[in-house]
Amino acid sequence: MVQRRLPRPSELRPLLRPAPFVRDSAQRRLMRAASIADLREIARRRTPRAVFDYTDGAADGERSLLRARQAYARVEFNPTVLRDVSSVDTGRDILGKRSALPFAFAPTGFTRMMHHEGERAVASVAQEVGIPYALSTLGTTTIEEMAAAAPGGRKWFQLYLWRDRAPAKELVQRATDAGYDTLLLTVDTPVGGARLRDVHNGLTIPPALSLRTFVDGARHPHWWFNLLTTEPLKFASLTSTEGTPAELIARVFDPALTIADVEWLRGTWPGKLVVKGVQSVEDALRVVDAGADAVLLSNHGGRQLDRAPVPLELVEPTVQAVGDRAEVLVDTGITHGADVLAAIALGARAALVGRAYLYGLMAGGRLGVEKAVAILTGEIVRTLQLIGVNSVDELRREHVRLRPNA
Repeated sequence: MVQRRLPRPSELRPLLRPAPFVRDSAQRRLMRAASIADLREIARRRTPRAVFDYTDGAADGERSLLRARQAYARVEFNPTVLRDVSSVDTGRDILGKRSALPFAFAPTGFTRMMHHEGERAVASVAQEVGIPYALSTLGTTTIEEMAAAAPGGRKWFQLYLWRDRAPAKELVQRATDAGYDTLLLTVDTPVGGARLRDVHNGLTIPPALSLRTFVDGARHPHWWFNLLTTEPLKFASLTSTEGTPAELIARVFDPALTIADVEWLRGTWPGKLVVKGVQSVEDALRVVDAGADAVLLSNHGGRQLDRAPVPLELVEPTVQAVGDRAEVLVDTGITHGADVLAAIALGARAALVGRAYLYGLMAGGRLGVEKAVAILTGEIVRTLQLIGVNSVDELRREHVRLRPNA
């Protein structure tokens, strides 16, 4: 028989301690997030649908993005046990300089649309944690403003080449003068992808107050308040900025881009050159022959060609083909620190993450970006320890395999 009794007050006291009250509402929201998926859900609730869908969505049926994520789900690690992993090193040399973590923040367009703090907040966090951040040509903060926001940070600039080469030359010179050390040339955007969520939502830049957006805005008054009471939302590096994202791409970018343009840029830019959007071993070899210091295996986050190759699956053959002539970077589909480590074990030098930190930005501004980095860092450290290695640099091909099915 179980004998019951009334608990003594002294026994209840430790159980009834309330959690300390956190005054800042953003901190309260972010305390509940334990994964990038949690940040995504907070971001979905915090931002208008058109804005969230622009970040979250991909092209056509969104198969490229789905397959990229499924590839990471196929990863299986081969751990070793009985190793002293009480201390691990998360650092990694990326394009000649040490990064505190084995990833960089990828360039993203329209960033102040996600949250009014925008690129300045992202650059500030990148500087604080010691990783590179790439500003987009379609960014909403100027080259100089970002440099001022993170004077000690490692700054990269992502470049689109458009029909008139004069603006590109000017941007390259401004990036040089502002201390940017790496240029990312995006080559997978001869035309815009069919981003159907944007079409269905009627997304324009800047956002237009249609009846639909007005109703949605009533559910997200904080977002509209911040948009309307801060500096106007515009593309800081473009002179013609109005319309849908697809219209901007069609008006500005150059479908006649060739390998000769990579060679021209190599002769113009004094720093490290990365070609972003490479989707085959053959093209990787071509851009390395043209002078690229690194190839970024990417299908633009699934936002251009649907049914495009899966970047993770290209890592190993590309590394084998280019050897030590260039570094191999990878993006698309990365939602966990273990994804970054899997890519490195397959041979990548580093990864770039985009949506992961944007979910954090939408969820809580600068604090949300910090939270995204903290989540990824914790996952990287824990995964390294569970694999049984003391540093990112120790990862090898034998530590990982891709299962036939997830």
